Amino acid sequence: MATSVERGGGASPANVSKHLKGIDFPAKKQDLLKKAKQLKAEQVVIDVIQKMEDREYGSMADVIKSFTPESRPASQRGQQAGQERGQQSRGVKPQSKHH
Repeated sequence: MATSVERGGGASPANVSKHLKGIDFPAKKQDLLKKAKQLKAEQVVIDVIQKMEDREYGSMADVIKSFTPESRPASQRGQQAGQERGQQSRGVKPQSKHH
């Protein structure tokens, strides 16, 4: 069964970018928060944006690069780490992460 993280939900970069769709760049952190709330983002997305550095972001790629594992809720960080350990034990090479 796929988790919300695997499907791009929760605090995933895909879900964060989904809830910032249509935002004009450059955008400040407060602009990101305003847009996410306007698009009725899940609280977990709002929380991730609130933990991001308070600065101006030049593009969606810039937002995603600043999206670190530390900005995700602890429950999802542990879940992802467990998935990666499971892949390694099965001989599956983890996908590279682009931050």
